[in-house]
Formats: sequence, C-alpha cells, structure tokens
Amino acid sequence: MEFYPWVVLIHVLAAFAFVLAHGASAFVAFRVRAEREPARIAALLDLSSSTLAVMYVALLVLLIAGIVAGIMGSWFAKLWTWAAIGVLVAVLVLMYVLASTYYTGVRRALGQATFGSKEPPPPPVSVDELLAMLDSRRPEAITLVGGIGLVVLVWLMILKPF
Repeated sequence: MEFYPWVVLIHVLAAFAFVLAHGASAFVAFRVRAEREPARIAALLDLSSSTLAVMYVALLVLLIAGIVAGIMGSWFAKLWTWAAIGVLVAVLVLMYVLASTYYTGVRRALGQATFGSKEPPPPPVSVDELLAMLDSRRPEAITLVGGIGLVVLVWLMILKPF
C-alpha cells in the first residue's frame, strides 16, 4: 500500500480545516467593525479566539503532512516547494503583525486582558475612541494578505510551475 496519497490527503484536509477555522475569524473581523456595542464586540472577539486552537492544530498537521509529502515525493528538489514555504512564512508573519497587534489593541480598548500579558486589564476607552479604532481598514489589509497568500499557495501546489 502506498502511503503518499494518504499523506497528501491529510495535508489537504488539514488545509481545509485551517481555512474553515480561520474563516470564522475573517468574518468576525468585518462584523466587529459594524458593531457599536462594546459587549457585542467583546463577544465576537471571544468567538474568533475560540477558533484559534483548531486553527493552530490544523496548521501544525498541515505543516507536518506537507513536509512528509515533500520528502516522500522528492518535492524539495523543486523550486515551487521552497516558494510555497516562503509564501507561507511571509503570510504567517504578515498576518500575525497585522492582525495580532490590531486585535490586541481592540481588546485593550475594551478593557480586556490580552494573551500573554501579566498586567491587569486596562480600563476601557470611551465608546467613541473604540469606534474610531474599529473604523480602520485593517480587516481589508488582513484579508488581502491572507487571500492573495492562499491563491498563490494553491497555484504553486496545483500547477507546480517551476
């Protein structure tokens, strides 16, 4: 029995799980901007955060299966494989910088504790200050980076252009 197709299947299924889990956060990013009630904004951010565990586990499985498939299929001798790894790393870094910094700021503006912070939550800002922060075009930038990255990754893996 050949295991390579099974490893590729796991890689693809993990990619779907990653996109599905991360898609919830993408929709929340736009919905948060339309909200005007701080409590509802906080609830939406909590919903988005609740998908992170699935997203990161799926990303880990995707990476492991991709590396195993790359070794099994001798794909590391091809430039498209390295380009895909480079695109993935660039997108992950950009998404982290664009999304994490922004939503950490929004959580702090809501008076919530933020991930990894040992400080007590700050007092919430005024609703007007919060809404001004939410009027940012950051969700579009995040979506653009993630969307283009996804298209390029799928293009590289399906067409294997070089």
